[in-house]
Amino acid sequence: MTVLKARRTLIAGVMVALQCGAQTQMPFTVQKPAGAKILQPYRAPEVPPVRLYNSSRLRSLLRAGKLYLTVADAIALAIENNLDLEVNRYGPLLAQTALERAQAGGPVRGVPSASAQVSSVNAGVGVNGSAQSAGLGGGGGTGGGGNAGNATIQQVGAITPNLDPVLQSTTTQAHLTQPQANTVLSQTNALIQSVRTTNTTLQMGLISGGVVQYRNYEQSLSENAPTNSLNPAVGPHMDLNFRHSLLRGFGMRLNDRDIRIGKINTGASLESFRSQLLNVVSGVLNSYWDLVSAQEELQARRRSQENAQTFFEDTQKEIAAGAIPRVEISRAAAEVATRKQDLIVSEAGVQQRSNALKELLVRVPDPAVEAAEIVALDRIQVPETDELPPLRTLVATAMSKRPDVKMAALRDQTSEISLAGTENPLLPNLQVSAQTFNRGVAGAPQAGSGGEPNPYFVGGYGTALGQVLRRNFPNYSASVSLSASLGNRIAQGDYGIDQLQYRQSQLSGQRDTNAIIVDISARVSALRQSRARYTAAVNTRTLQEQLLAADRSKFSSGMATFNDIINDQRALVIAQISEVSALAAYAHARVSLDQTLGETLERNGVTLDEGLSGTVSNPSHLPAETRQ
Repeated sequence: MTVLKARRTLIAGVMVALQCGAQTQMPFTVQKPAGAKILQPYRAPEVPPVRLYNSSRLRSLLRAGKLYLTVADAIALAIENNLDLEVNRYGPLLAQTALERAQAGGPVRGVPSASAQVSSVNAGVGVNGSAQSAGLGGGGGTGGGGNAGNATIQQVGAITPNLDPVLQSTTTQAHLTQPQANTVLSQTNALIQSVRTTNTTLQMGLISGGVVQYRNYEQSLSENAPTNSLNPAVGPHMDLNFRHSLLRGFGMRLNDRDIRIGKINTGASLESFRSQLLNVVSGVLNSYWDLVSAQEELQARRRSQENAQTFFEDTQKEIAAGAIPRVEISRAAAEVATRKQDLIVSEAGVQQRSNALKELLVRVPDPAVEAAEIVALDRIQVPETDELPPLRTLVATAMSKRPDVKMAALRDQTSEISLAGTENPLLPNLQVSAQTFNRGVAGAPQAGSGGEPNPYFVGGYGTALGQVLRRNFPNYSASVSLSASLGNRIAQGDYGIDQLQYRQSQLSGQRDTNAIIVDISARVSALRQSRARYTAAVNTRTLQEQLLAADRSKFSSGMATFNDIINDQRALVIAQISEVSALAAYAHARVSLDQTLGETLERNGVTLDEGLSGTVSNPSHLPAETRQ
């Protein structure tokens, strides 16, 4: 236990040191990477670090082992230090990051395999290319360029194309040796090739449901075949591919639904944080008023104990004077002991309320704060009238200000937008594709190949590239693809599930609205009842004070008994405690009504920006007698 206590003390000391070094809260936002714009996409943004320290406001309110708190300071400390609130601050940042992700579309493209590049064949180049162009080789060449290389990803609903341009480039160098059972073309028993291929693609998805891809391919080949008239040779070609959906996956409102949902979710995340902020402020208010009522009850218990002690001393004097029998001293002493016991219980209650409030105001342990006594500087005020508007007006206020109502409306919007994602797949899949590509071939003439090459193909990469750009060998293709599920039960099931869940959400929203009306009516009734109980408690306490004063006067003249005084004192204590409890009940009823209406933040001068940043601009002002 000693080691554990020492460890806790050390950790607390480190936290205090960190707190002293951080006079202001660090900015709570994701910082975009700096530097050249071309490099920014490949640098990590700066995510706000965990803030494990208390704000400097907390220490500034400490004086001589006491923590002086007003309601405003308690709320400010909770905004700056409450750990639950700090956790929820990441919600809006997560929603904003998810929106940026949605604006890029998806899914992520696959990466071309390097092994496929090694074994690729460029039609018309080298022995294998000649065999393929003559129809003697198996499989298609790379000239088509129609494979986009996308990974296969399955999800419920239509998939939005990747809207960010993606550049991919693969360069492969290979040394290949192939045995030649038929030496007619190669004139060698083992065909040895040195191959370098470069495949570069630039692809971008269209928000309407299509994909555009540009491809630049180059192959350089050198081999030991004496029959090649061009050796080494180079064969570049450039492709332009276009693919678009016409039924399933077609439409901007379908493919931008995740973006629209992401924007709505950013607003919903702010409302969710505002709801948490409202709950924290309401919790601080209730805890603060609980402490105030506990301290006032302690004062009442202390006065009761003092009165009992005074009466005990007066009884001793009366007994000494022979005015009352000696047996009454035991009863007076018992009353003093009872009042002392009540005082001890009340002191424990104050300590308990104080600890509960500190838990809301402190992020990390601080020994000075833990040992400090909280001095609540504000008192519960009951206005002359509550001036509550009609129930219809209160309901309208709640519907316009409550965060949960706004979140429910935003949730219904996202559900309605998401329905398009499962409604569109009911359609057949109809796609059109178009492709155009141009190729070229050039190389150095090889002596002893058995024939002179065409001078048009003699040269290097520049010669072959010129053929491509002049479109000397153009190629075009277009296709239409149709696929349809004859049963289509999966798509219908997905759509039915989303529709039924949406209907449930609509009914739940109306149920919540009805519950809000009942809740507001109950809170208004509770506020009025608490006011009536407080008024009755004040009147009872006043009458009991008058009765005790009158009986004490009668007791001095012998017209009242000892029991009358004891009973009057007990009744007065009960009346005082009842008044304190009624006052606390009124404060809780007022806080509860404000929370139900969604007006807690407005009534206490709290803004959403202060809650998000964790910094309250209003400074704290201690009473003059505490400034030393």
